[in-house]
Amino acid sequence: MRRATKEIQDRTVIEGILEACPVGRLGTIGRDGYPMVKPLNFAYDSGRIYFHTALEGEKIDDIRRDDRVCFEVDQAVAFLKARRQPCEAAYLYRSVIIKGRAHIVGDRDERLFALGRLMNKYQPGGGYGDIPEEKLAITGVVRIDIEEMVGKEDLGKDAVRKAALNALQGGASLPIDMERE
Repeated sequence: MRRATKEIQDRTVIEGILEACPVGRLGTIGRDGYPMVKPLNFAYDSGRIYFHTALEGEKIDDIRRDDRVCFEVDQAVAFLKARRQPCEAAYLYRSVIIKGRAHIVGDRDERLFALGRLMNKYQPGGGYGDIPEEKLAITGVVRIDIEEMVGKEDLGKDAVRKAALNALQGGASLPIDMERE
């Protein structure tokens, strides 16, 4: 990372970002050699990313061809308004970038675990019942084993940073609009 002051050192903060973000972006190496990025729902658990997918298609083909992937999430924290000139405007954020290896999960118990983690994330109140065997049979599950995980943030300085952290800790609906002092 070019600016070490923006790196998030606290792993619990990084994991919190992964828990809070509803959408991640998977980067694979396409058949033509170009990078391919796809947004998807995901769940983080103990150093692994899980997502579900169709059993056939570009994403699965890319992973079968080359299991090296990149995964990214970003959390919009605030828009800081300019007062006198456009260059004062800022976007405050937190993000996580992961490099790892993607594996198509074959083990039934791990597949059910991953799908359960996804359901807990996207429907935390429960009430959805068990996953039918016929649906499990046609649903692909991919696990990314994380090799490198880096968090980055720009929450501004001084009073702006304090206000951004208060919004994050207070459970504010993000992103918030902020005024410069």
